[in-house]
Amino acid sequence: MSSFPSNPTPQFATAEYAGSGDRCKSCNQAISGSYYRVNGSMACEKCATQLISQLPKDSHSAFMRALAFGAGAAILGLIGYAAFGIITGIRIGYVALAVGWLIGKAMHKGSNGMRGRRYQIAAAALTYAAVSMAAIPIYISQISRHKAARPAHVQPSPSSPGSAAVAPGDDSAANPSQAQQPVDKPSINPFTAIGVLALVGLASPFLELQSPIHGAIGLLILFVGMRFAWQQAAAPQIDILGPFQSNAPST
Repeated sequence: MSSFPSNPTPQFATAEYAGSGDRCKSCNQAISGSYYRVNGSMACEKCATQLISQLPKDSHSAFMRALAFGAGAAILGLIGYAAFGIITGIRIGYVALAVGWLIGKAMHKGSNGMRGRRYQIAAAALTYAAVSMAAIPIYISQISRHKAARPAHVQPSPSSPGSAAVAPGDDSAANPSQAQQPVDKPSINPFTAIGVLALVGLASPFLELQSPIHGAIGLLILFVGMRFAWQQAAAPQIDILGPFQSNAPST
């Protein structure tokens, strides 16, 4: 879509007319009649009209396709980031750069080349979500490994059936079913648990600031990854001004 400068008043310091020797930057044909300026370069009416018709048109469906492609890329990036951290035990923040690039490219593909500010915001948000939420499977894996490394607690068994001492008034030996009654655990709402995990995941880049140097470096790299996604989804700057007339000024 063509954009216009904030001050449409012609700048008389630089002429806006075409002389007899001026040619179209695209087709190299001599300018005659009306002409346009595309990013400062002269273009004939035919080439300028063709360029305008080829510019991608933004629409709700294009944006939704871009979101779908971007969400898919974010899931792939989350899985890859988490898998690398779980397998190697090393969390390298530079993976966030690849995640941001992948999401930006996917959104560009899904929108058929349409880009703009709302695409940039969505790409940056998806990059942050993918990288930060990758902390959840990594944390779960670390907790599981820690539990597996701890020695199992074995309760001592009596050497003979009659060796166990029974305290006076203790009915547990006489009624084993009463002594082994399970303790009721509070039920956990799965939606609440998912919500808490999501909040912890989204806050994980800032929670890692408890280790100031490591956390600050990781947060900086994450923002650079978001910047990559932002740039991938940025609309190209195409200024199409005109039409102007090619009449040379009178001397």
